[in-house]
Amino acid sequence: MTESSVQPALWPAPLATGAVAATVTVPGSKSVTNRALVLAALAAEPGWLRRPLRSRDTLLMASALRTLGVGIEETVSSSTTGGAGEAWRIFPTGLHGPATVDVGNAGTVMRFLPPVAALADGPVHFDGDPRSHERPLNGVIDALRVLGARIDDDGRGALPMTVHGGGALDGGPVEIDASSSSQFVSALLLSAPRFNQGVEVRHVGGRLPSMPHIRMTVDMLRTVGAQVDEPETGGEPNVWRVSPSALLGRDLTVEPDLSNAQPFLAAALVTGGRVTIPDWPERTTQPGDALRRIFTEMGGSCELRTTPDGTALVFTGSGRIHGIDVDLSEVGELTPGIAAVAALADSPSTLRGVAHLRLHETDRLAALTKEINELGGDVTETEDGLHIRPRPLHGGVFHTYDDHRMATAGSIIGLAVDGVQIENVATTAKTLPDFPRMWTGMLGA
Repeated sequence: MTESSVQPALWPAPLATGAVAATVTVPGSKSVTNRALVLAALAAEPGWLRRPLRSRDTLLMASALRTLGVGIEETVSSSTTGGAGEAWRIFPTGLHGPATVDVGNAGTVMRFLPPVAALADGPVHFDGDPRSHERPLNGVIDALRVLGARIDDDGRGALPMTVHGGGALDGGPVEIDASSSSQFVSALLLSAPRFNQGVEVRHVGGRLPSMPHIRMTVDMLRTVGAQVDEPETGGEPNVWRVSPSALLGRDLTVEPDLSNAQPFLAAALVTGGRVTIPDWPERTTQPGDALRRIFTEMGGSCELRTTPDGTALVFTGSGRIHGIDVDLSEVGELTPGIAAVAALADSPSTLRGVAHLRLHETDRLAALTKEINELGGDVTETEDGLHIRPRPLHGGVFHTYDDHRMATAGSIIGLAVDGVQIENVATTAKTLPDFPRMWTGMLGA
């Protein structure tokens, strides 16, 4: 857990003066946008990506693919968040180096693009923010070497590194330990149709976190014509097989980012109000869909309503927040927001199955413990999560450690606690551009 050496201005988190009543349009999913960009870049024909998220992570992905030779044209809208009329046209070309890729601190960029770079003709150097050097990448690096790639990382298993692309990759069977990040599996699967032998990825470590993200990868691969055998459809446990094939250029519309809907749904729960999220999908692989169940257990109620434009989620708070004992191993990214709500509950909470969060944008378990406790809370780390005992909280600085979900977690607490100030709220631009304006707009401020 490291704080930025530069201290950004503090943002006073707005205090709610009553029950929230708002409709909030959430920008597109980062996870879907970045997977779709990779698949479109590897396709045999041009494709469209409609309503993409425009955030730091997705713009880093688009910039990296352009550096490798992919054509990406932005059309229609100049919106900073990816409006209804915005679309990207992707023109796949021969991938090439030499190139330098800035991953920022985006897990999807640092893990999804090395296999793509192995297919390029020439060296591709990867580097990023200081925190990116601390995040595990060995699962991808070791696997790519087994599959035939040449990579220079000075034995670190982390950034910076150089992938020496040879224009093709043999592929074949590989064993990896993806217990620290499901992105290791997704990274290999996304590029696998372009490997000469495809790939057989066998996970041999502990429990796999964030399985919905692997399901998302598999669904999106099938959408562009790939053949995937997986455990979910009767395949061998912890084994995924992708056959070599050409990928189709598709016209894909990106779903709203349901995980980024979390703070707004939490606002309804905390204030006893009501928030409507348009375009909530009836069926999705996004982990954020679990919020309907989790926040209902914590005291709210939700309804999927049919509208002329599709479906919308209407979430209503009851005015009371209950503690929860919940396994979040499949939806770890929701932990900061759930922890923030739990700190305001009427009974203790235990959040389990998220030891892997210690390796995310920051050590999220340590960061949440420190920041909530410094506001007067009573949070302790467990081996794989947090135990939260609600206490009266007071104002103070809530540090974010350059982690977007820490910033939104602090904002949730600020709804009920006067004087909370968020350090570096701008870090929300990683996946949720213009969050401060959206937040104050929801409150009618």
